[in-house]
Amino acid sequence: MPIPLIELEARLHQFNKLMQELLRGRMQRTTFQPWEVELLLDIEACPIRDANRREILRRYQKAACRYVDRGGRTLLKLSEYLAKKHRQPMDRDGAAVEE
Repeated sequence: MPIPLIELEARLHQFNKLMQELLRGRMQRTTFQPWEVELLLDIEACPIRDANRREILRRYQKAACRYVDRGGRTLLKLSEYLAKKHRQPMDRDGAAVEE
């Protein structure tokens, strides 16, 4: 469901704070908004190897910000990001080609 633009901007700011906490490896708080819980559960459900976790989360955060900057009206979930990335064509070196 699309989120009003002003609320989406606030959520994106909170999303970035949440991602920084995840990347640091420690949460600073004990209460979360329902949409944050939904994103955290989605992240936990995605099969990510520990060795790649930080890099994938960093790339996901950038992709989620770009998604909103390009007109997305919701926050991108990690599962959606991984599904889209998996569908992208690869160049001859095996890297995903940006569309």
